[in-house]
Amino acid sequence: MTALGAVRGSEHARVLGLGAYRPSRIVPNSEVIEAIDSSDEWIQQRSGIKQRRFATPEETVQMMSVAASRDALAMAGIEPAQVDCVIVATVSHLLQTPAIATAIAHELGTERAAAFDISAACAGFCHGIALANDMVKGGTASHVLVIGVERLSDITDMTDRGTAFIFADGAGAAVVGPSDEPGISPVVWGSDGEQFDLIRQREDWRDVLTMEQPSMPHLIMQGNAVFRWAAFEMAKTARETLDRAGITVEDLDVFVPHQANMRIIDAMARSMKLPERVRIARDIAEQGNTSAASIPLALTRMVEEGEAKSGDTALLIAFGAGLAYAAQVVTVP
Repeated sequence: MTALGAVRGSEHARVLGLGAYRPSRIVPNSEVIEAIDSSDEWIQQRSGIKQRRFATPEETVQMMSVAASRDALAMAGIEPAQVDCVIVATVSHLLQTPAIATAIAHELGTERAAAFDISAACAGFCHGIALANDMVKGGTASHVLVIGVERLSDITDMTDRGTAFIFADGAGAAVVGPSDEPGISPVVWGSDGEQFDLIRQREDWRDVLTMEQPSMPHLIMQGNAVFRWAAFEMAKTARETLDRAGITVEDLDVFVPHQANMRIIDAMARSMKLPERVRIARDIAEQGNTSAASIPLALTRMVEEGEAKSGDTALLIAFGAGLAYAAQVVTVP
């Protein structure tokens, strides 16, 4: 049998840089309450959201991704030509093909990097970090750019009382590269497809095309069921992730859960018995739920505001449609 060649990567990998792009349009609760017969008090009580960001027509998925990526590359001290792979997590790039990652890679000037999109909804960024970690350690790539980006305002029904106040737009990015020490723990990920319908696109595109007046399919969500599942199941996943990383909650400095709902964040923190000194990301209050973009946006804000410092140990955990989930512990760049 002919022996095949093999490559060896770095023994360890870590996040080298972070970047974020927040759309320019700030939308307070007062702008969404009339269409859903609600109030600012009701929205804040139910979700913790005070305002969200919506993209303008010029703030496309590609534009926001490129802006966030440039900041991440600058923080990492990496030139675009050093990027071997671009992974974009999104559910709101509305072309079935080609992947938006290829256009982003080209605009950044990565010189023919591998580029592809992944669809894991709100858990997409953590899936991307897991893939990047394995690529760097496996020798498939030296530096990987992971992007989480959404324009959920394009696929949100602004008259749907269950979703109109929740979803928002934005982009976040991270550069993953080689490290002398472990900087990303083994991932804990999975899915609960039995509950596939809890968060989903309302209409199949084939059904849309048969309508007399076709319209954009929108997201729908069974909020109460998602809350019950996430608040308790994800606490278990968090504990398993800490076990796989070889640490306990006492070793954590920062907790960055998917910014789905403030009540879910609080319930997870209680269930995990997080020490009071652990800083918890609460970006949702000002940004809304940006699905795949929520974790990089939240972590970048914490770094910018001094809540997370270089070298801190952070637990990332995300969950969303599918129901897909993923979590890992990372060292803050």
